[in-house]
Amino acid sequence: MAKKTSLYETHLKYGGKMVDFAGWLLPIQYESTGVIAEHLAVRQKCGLFDVSHMGEFLLEGQTACKNLNHLMTNDFTTMPVGRARYSPLCNENGGVVDDLIVYKFSDVRYFIVVNAANTEKDYAWLKKHLLPGPELTDVSSSYSQIALQGPASRKILETLASSDLIPEKYYTCVENGTVAGLSCIISKTGYTGEDGFEFYLPNNSAVQLWEALMKAGSSYGLIPCGLGARDTLRLEAAMPLYGHEMDDTVSPLEAGLGFAVKTDKADFIGKSALGLPGRQTRIRVGLEATGRGILREKMPVFADDGKTQLGMTTSGTFAPYLKKSVALALLSAGEGVLGRDVVVYARGRAVEARIVPLPFYKKTTARTKGI
Repeated sequence: MAKKTSLYETHLKYGGKMVDFAGWLLPIQYESTGVIAEHLAVRQKCGLFDVSHMGEFLLEGQTACKNLNHLMTNDFTTMPVGRARYSPLCNENGGVVDDLIVYKFSDVRYFIVVNAANTEKDYAWLKKHLLPGPELTDVSSSYSQIALQGPASRKILETLASSDLIPEKYYTCVENGTVAGLSCIISKTGYTGEDGFEFYLPNNSAVQLWEALMKAGSSYGLIPCGLGARDTLRLEAAMPLYGHEMDDTVSPLEAGLGFAVKTDKADFIGKSALGLPGRQTRIRVGLEATGRGILREKMPVFADDGKTQLGMTTSGTFAPYLKKSVALALLSAGEGVLGRDVVVYARGRAVEARIVPLPFYKKTTARTKGI
């Protein structure tokens, strides 16, 4: 049976169309708006998401940092307190077990956020591969997570929180924050390509925070948003999704995550495999449809002669803000040349496309004027 977040009844109140996602009942969209309106609200004003299905772990102990460096591809050695850091988690063959975010609360205490569908798998993997010393605790059932995303997000939050408790820089956090009188972790992170914040708080406070944010955001155009817009937003911003752009067989280098792979640090799980000759046989690229048709996931990509297959799309959609069809794809190494024309077979029909720079969309500050 699918689980319900603390905000399940609230979603029904707002007209959420509920679906089963990774074992959780969550809104795919809301009846009065829909995916496109919700997407555009986040790009132009602000949107509110329930992401309480995500998993959370606490890693505590004197050797916690040593363990992070052993388990993950990124380097946490000089990471300051109050910062967050993205990292893939690799298996011994260099494939991605998951991608996650680590928050540093102190030198001996770290908060790890993982993908919902991988929570149990990740916990078992981390427990199995921990070096002696630290304690890993699955605290997922204790937290709800709410994301406030869009150019108006700071202005809305400023009406409910003291300015000294609002993180200024991207990928920073305040562990002991207060919003609308409620204790929570305030993080300047998100999965939309926009400015925004994520709040981690006890389940029994989630509804109160949601309603406080909705009320404060009413004059800024804030609306609730579902999983549909969350996916189109992340894809428009070319943010990878586990199970699409990466999995246990795809390396983080192939997935375009080399910025989070620190091969100059001491050994980590998967490091030797990542350096093997021939290990990186694919490259992640962006595609933009130049012909008629919508690019979707798991569609074969061919050279423009229509005969030589180069790879497969991993995600695809019509990008509402850009008003064009885009896709991410894994192509054979050496084939992903910018500007190259290709053919994508969408449901058996050839759709002309071109390899373009990533991200498809990048936020600007100009749109925040007048909000």
